[in-house]
Amino acid sequence: MTKKAIFQRLIQIIIVLFGISFLTFGLTYLAPGDPVRAMYAASGAVPNDEVIEATRTAMGLDRPFYIQYFTWLKNILSGDFGVSYSLSQSVLTILASRLWPTLKLALFAMILMLAFSIPLGMLTAVKNGKAIDYIVRFLTFIGISLPSFWIGLILIYIVALKLQLLPVMSTDIGFKKMILPAVTLAISMTATYTRQVRAAVLEELHQDYVIGARTRGLKESAILWKHVFPNSLLPLVTLFGLSFGSLLAGTTVVEVVFSYPGLGNLAVQAVTAMDYPLIQGYVLWIALIYMVINLLVDISYEFMDPRTKARMRS
Repeated sequence: MTKKAIFQRLIQIIIVLFGISFLTFGLTYLAPGDPVRAMYAASGAVPNDEVIEATRTAMGLDRPFYIQYFTWLKNILSGDFGVSYSLSQSVLTILASRLWPTLKLALFAMILMLAFSIPLGMLTAVKNGKAIDYIVRFLTFIGISLPSFWIGLILIYIVALKLQLLPVMSTDIGFKKMILPAVTLAISMTATYTRQVRAAVLEELHQDYVIGARTRGLKESAILWKHVFPNSLLPLVTLFGLSFGSLLAGTTVVEVVFSYPGLGNLAVQAVTAMDYPLIQGYVLWIALIYMVINLLVDISYEFMDPRTKARMRS
């Protein structure tokens, strides 16, 4: 991508973030419940109505919507995401401490998914119409159909409770703690991407350059790995990028099932406690990460396909 194109995308990201900030703040403002009472309830205090009103005034929650929004937005632009109602800590500090565990979990799940989906997808494409193709396609159909929370519960019951190979819960976020949630996330993704890889490889196998390579006497393995595989990756790069962004935001159910201390689990706690600053900060962080990943995926196109580079600069 040219510098101009990258600059235009950055402007779009900024505009989208402003829109997301307005919607997020508006929805939390309209949400039922009283955040002040929820804040005191989280601390175990039961104040009277006078204290609650005084606290609401001190926090600026009695002001009109537009004043609250622009005050909050001004603070956000200066790097102040506010203080969590339920945890009494800086929202930025809390989010930063939970981002790395979720990032590690997402990376681990992506590695597992790639390690299985690419070989299985290429195998089923090469063995198209044969027994192994039907078996893998059937298993991927089952994998897509099963909800993540159910897979997680089954893994907990078999691996953790019956076989006692891995802990269900742990006080740290070490490698053993990540295995079961990562496998849970990877199963459904592997099923999806095995089918995607199969479709992409099948399409490339019918291209003219493959027929030409075969007529020149190239080995089938060389055609598959040196020509078909690289060309099949390009349409999958976008899906991989989107999946990684979705993982950062979509690990909520799995993190709750395994009590994993990541962003998803934090978001559920924030919603339960009506912790509006934490909810707003979480949404903005996830939106920013998601859009930056998409931008990086688009930039990677020109390194993977010279034709894309030529079109972008024409």
